[in-house]
Amino acid sequence: MNDVLFSFGYGYSAQALVGILLPEGWISIGTTRSEDKIASVDATGTDAIVWPGDDIRADLARASHLLISIPPNEKGDPVIAEAREHIVAVASRLKWVGYLSTTGVYGDRNGGWVDETDALMPTTERGRARVDAERQWQSFAAEIGLPLHIFRLAGIYGPGRGPFEKILLGTARRILKAGQVFSRIHVDDIARVLQASMMQPNPGAIYNVCDDAPAPPEDVIGYAAELLGAEIPPAVRFEDASLTPMARSFYAESKRVRNDRIKNELEVELLYPDYRSGLKAVLDFEQM
Repeated sequence: MNDVLFSFGYGYSAQALVGILLPEGWISIGTTRSEDKIASVDATGTDAIVWPGDDIRADLARASHLLISIPPNEKGDPVIAEAREHIVAVASRLKWVGYLSTTGVYGDRNGGWVDETDALMPTTERGRARVDAERQWQSFAAEIGLPLHIFRLAGIYGPGRGPFEKILLGTARRILKAGQVFSRIHVDDIARVLQASMMQPNPGAIYNVCDDAPAPPEDVIGYAAELLGAEIPPAVRFEDASLTPMARSFYAESKRVRNDRIKNELEVELLYPDYRSGLKAVLDFEQM
């Protein structure tokens, strides 16, 4: 019998995962919030469900694996709030449950290193909401016996989510903030980490999902411009930059995230261990 992945939230990372599972004979079911997106989801080989809205019980009962990639809202985790009873009903048949969180749960470390054993000290509302959601899922999993795995994702990039368009449009800037450094991860490596975990479940495990080379954001923009043969975008001091509240919040935290656990426990060899190899692959793909 084929394994079936049910994704609450069929977004960027879930689509990348499904892209490597379908050729191996998996069946994919994913939720979308809009009727307008059903055709595009179906086109990827995934059976689309509008949720909240449609009755998900029959499709959820088919699932052997469950992925949650919907972020928390002001009321907490929406999947637990809206689908708790349905998940309880199928819990005994699930082989693996994955919750996609963020490295924002660690907060600001002034450029220092963190790993999965470090205390959670979020400094933004988004980070605090993610800590609460992780704890909700851990409590729920302990209560009903879910084989839960938590994945703390660094800044995600990949095809369609790189800096190249802004550089070509002339709107990119190199924001300079002393000591600022971020960890990142190519979406294809997220998919490979999730697949590796599915192949060797370890309920209760938490994994940082990031590459080997945390870097200042201005270095990434500069290298992307070099790849394009474009002029290096202008440098702007963080204090002088006109940023949205969301963009500004990203600069509130600076840290380097360790990824030893995905290598040692899951034996994942990253396709793109640094932003240079990753951005080159993105550009090659987008220019095909």
